[in-house]
Amino acid sequence: MRRLAGAPLAIAGSLILVSLFLNLVPGDPVEMMLGEQAPSVDREALRRSVGLDRPWYGQLWLFIRELATGNLRSSLPPFQRKILPQIWAALPNTLLLTFAAMAVAILIAIPLGVAAASRKGTAVDHAAMGIAVAGVALPRFWLGPMLIILFAIDLRWLPSLGMYSARGPAGWQDLLAHLVMPTIATAAAPGAIIARMTRASMLDALRGDFVRTARAKGVGELYVVVKHAFRNAFIPVLTVSGIALAVLFGGAVVIETVFTLPGVGRLLVNAVVRRDYPVVQGTLLLVAAWYVVVNIAVDLLYTVSDPRVRLRTS
Repeated sequence: MRRLAGAPLAIAGSLILVSLFLNLVPGDPVEMMLGEQAPSVDREALRRSVGLDRPWYGQLWLFIRELATGNLRSSLPPFQRKILPQIWAALPNTLLLTFAAMAVAILIAIPLGVAAASRKGTAVDHAAMGIAVAGVALPRFWLGPMLIILFAIDLRWLPSLGMYSARGPAGWQDLLAHLVMPTIATAAAPGAIIARMTRASMLDALRGDFVRTARAKGVGELYVVVKHAFRNAFIPVLTVSGIALAVLFGGAVVIETVFTLPGVGRLLVNAVVRRDYPVVQGTLLLVAAWYVVVNIAVDLLYTVSDPRVRLRTS
């Protein structure tokens, strides 16, 4: 309940910081709309009509009021275009990419980390951690174009851009083909971090007395590793996975730009380039809310994954 009560404060603090920093960004949105040669009278009239003549807190109050009434509109032409439908239309694409990348990262990283810990010092351990280091070291803005060059241009196995093909009916096979490369590029870094955390947590758990006792009783090694060691090592892995899930949603900006995916990240980039402040505030408000929701969900999952963790009651 304390976390739920603090969630609105965290979101409000994020919105205040975003509004303050947007006013520090160089550039005048009015000049981008009318051009540098427009008369000053027209500039001032347009600035008043979209609320840009107000201080940053006045613009923030205008944003909150329009958001509460569901009348949030773009500050750029066409002025009557509502923002919330744009965000809701882009949100499913970003969520699909986020959860697909998270599923791939978990399915590969956790077995990789468990195998590396259970075979510490062997070739399996070195190979697994080498893959993990490569996943962290390769930036998304480089990995994405390299995947396009290899699989779309050279081998011609996969489509390079967008969510669906321009020709023909859009089915799940077409969607899956378009998601392969963005998912790999998005899952590389969080998968590597989860693998390293899994290995470190497993090494600590395998040194425990309960593991030594289980082995002394003749319990099979696979059962010891999976049932005893991994269950006790899962809390740090869950924490890192929750952080990764939050970062994936907010970090989809790069991948959606590289692969031209119509998601929240690309909407945010276009809004920043055009200085469309209400769209920027709306998308970043959604990202902040996502971070808060994921962190609360991870806290609640602690009690499910580990019986030793209990919610305190007065």
